[in-house]
Amino acid sequence: MVAYSFAPFFAQAVAALTKRQTIRAPRKRHARPGEPIQLYAGMRTRHCTKLLDKDPLCVAVRPIEISTSELLDAGIASITIGDWVLDAREIEALAQLDGFAPADFNQAAGTHHSTARANMGAFWLKHHGVGRFEGVLIEWRPS
Repeated sequence: MVAYSFAPFFAQAVAALTKRQTIRAPRKRHARPGEPIQLYAGMRTRHCTKLLDKDPLCVAVRPIEISTSELLDAGIASITIGDWVLDAREIEALAQLDGFAPADFNQAAGTHHSTARANMGAFWLKHHGVGRFEGVLIEWRPS
């Protein structure tokens, strides 16, 4: 079984099942479709908390590429999932599904951006820097 840890400002959305996906860097083994996954906040700390009593099931693992730029107000230049290049509306929707909805994320993370895309862009620039990120989009559903 695979486990994933989330930053505190994502924990409530994961626990409420409003965030049912995560974007992660490549690693030796990610979850596989049909497999249960464990979701935590603060893993590897004394404050570790399991976010869901019943482990959800992985439904998809797809390659994702995110390009960022400090020259853009939104921070996100482009997102590609597999061979599908997302348009501006689809990037906004993906950012919302990933927990960057403006009101919720602004309050929890202390940002001031008016779109999910801009919140996601600020997060990616802070944690991954400028350039291209290649990883996987992991999606789950309650079991």
